[in-house]
Amino acid sequence: MFGAADYGVDIQVDDGDTERLLSVTPDDVSAAESLSFCRNVFVPLTTACRYTCTYCTYYEPPGQASLLSPAEIRDICERGADAGCTEALFTFGDDPDDRYERIHGQLAEWGHDSIHDYLREACDIALDCGLLPHSNPGDQTREQMGRVADLNASVGVMLETTAEVRAHGGPRAKEPGQRLATIATAGELGVPFTTGILVGIGETARDRAESILAIRELHERYGHIQEIIVQPVSNNDRWQQGSPELETLRRATAMARAGLPAEISVQSPPNLAPVRELLDCGVDDLGGVSPVTDDHVNPDYAWPALRELENIAEEAGVPLEERLPVQDRYAASEWLSPRIQSAIEADSEAGRRYRRVLESV
Repeated sequence: MFGAADYGVDIQVDDGDTERLLSVTPDDVSAAESLSFCRNVFVPLTTACRYTCTYCTYYEPPGQASLLSPAEIRDICERGADAGCTEALFTFGDDPDDRYERIHGQLAEWGHDSIHDYLREACDIALDCGLLPHSNPGDQTREQMGRVADLNASVGVMLETTAEVRAHGGPRAKEPGQRLATIATAGELGVPFTTGILVGIGETARDRAESILAIRELHERYGHIQEIIVQPVSNNDRWQQGSPELETLRRATAMARAGLPAEISVQSPPNLAPVRELLDCGVDDLGGVSPVTDDHVNPDYAWPALRELENIAEEAGVPLEERLPVQDRYAASEWLSPRIQSAIEADSEAGRRYRRVLESV
């Protein structure tokens, strides 16, 4: 289904499960007993992207796209470590295509054959500065993900939707099957993974149910999904069609909680969603929040201060717990690469910071 078979992945969603999920309301789920978050820095490695989604302001056209230098990466990571962060969130558009001649030329000048090759150097820099990498490189082949997996505490890509929507349209449209194949690849490689759905880009409630069930099937197969983000689309310079109604977002969030195993966290981004009005829908995670950098994917929507997160938790009557980019249950040898495990266990300022966070959860 969803074109995944074209990429070597067999996913079958049961119609009965879909119907049951469509009937879920917020009354059918419970509020979480705690809320978690992660301190991070956004590192926008490149704004080049092969896709041109109509709701996205992150990508820039060929000739205008940027590429952070190693010195810039180090500066951001050092500021993040100094501020007590534990995660370097590497964001960039999907693997730049041949139109981005200047980006490919710069990569070659710095001695790299591809953006994934450069990402490996960037992850090395983050680890050296005392941050755990979490990379969001978009669609990836097994070879591409394998190139960087051992230097990441976790990896992520938004599924967004299994539907073919006009917002993804054009000659370089995202394909749901390829997204699902990327999630499956992470499972095959044993990489803790974050994914999610984007609400309000033209998908239907059934599409959302099927997206959640497809994620569930991949988790049941590999056990690697640590969290799912339920994110509303937001107005920006390229998207003026508004955000989904609150009730739509509440139903989608409750659907995610009801449709996924309890060990998978349901995340609501506090700079994009009305979190206080979603907590009773099963939200237990507020994602990565940066005290240092902007949300480069959604620059019009500033991160809340830590005190605001504390207020949210206080109003809900639950504790707020800091976590690492790899959630606690995956912080074990069978899931972490030797490089990441040694970083967490190191007798260093960064290692002690990581362990303090682990021990506080």
